[in-house]
Amino acid sequence: MEYIFMVLMGLGIVAADQLTKLAVVAQIPLFSRVEVLPGVFHLTYVQNTGAAFSSFQGQQWLFLLVFALFTGALIWEFSTGKMGFSRFEKWCIAAVYAGGLGNMIDRLRLGFVVDMIEVEFIRFPVFNVADCFICCGCIALMVSLVFFNRKFWKDEKK
Repeated sequence: MEYIFMVLMGLGIVAADQLTKLAVVAQIPLFSRVEVLPGVFHLTYVQNTGAAFSSFQGQQWLFLLVFALFTGALIWEFSTGKMGFSRFEKWCIAAVYAGGLGNMIDRLRLGFVVDMIEVEFIRFPVFNVADCFICCGCIALMVSLVFFNRKFWKDEKK
C-alpha cells in the first residue's frame, strides 16, 4: 500500500513539474524575465540541454542511460529491500526519481529541459520544480543516512 502512495506522490510531482513548464513555455518568451518577488526570485525561461550548471550539454544519451540504470536499481531495491533504507528514505528516493522523470520527459519530448526559476539573492543556475525535488530529496536522504540510519552502514544487510 505504501508503494501506491509513493507512486501517487511521484505522479503529483511529475504533474506539478510538467504543468509549470507548460505554463512558462506558453506565457514567457525564451530568455525573458518576469519578476515574481523583487530581490528574491523571478522567472526566466531557458532551455537546458545539459545537467546541473549546464554540464554534459548535448549528452542526452548519457542522461537516458543514467535514468534507466537508476530505474533498474530502484525497482531492484524496492522489491528486495536489501539496502536497508528506512521508510522516510524510500520517500526521499521516490521524490528524487519523480523529479528525474519530470526532466526525462522534457529531454525525450523536447530535446532539452525547461528551466525557469532564477533566484536573485545568490548566484545559482536557473532551475525548475523537478530540480527542487531532486535536490531536496537528495539532501534529506543524505541527512537521514548519515545521522539516523545506522542499519544502512552495517555489513550485515537483509
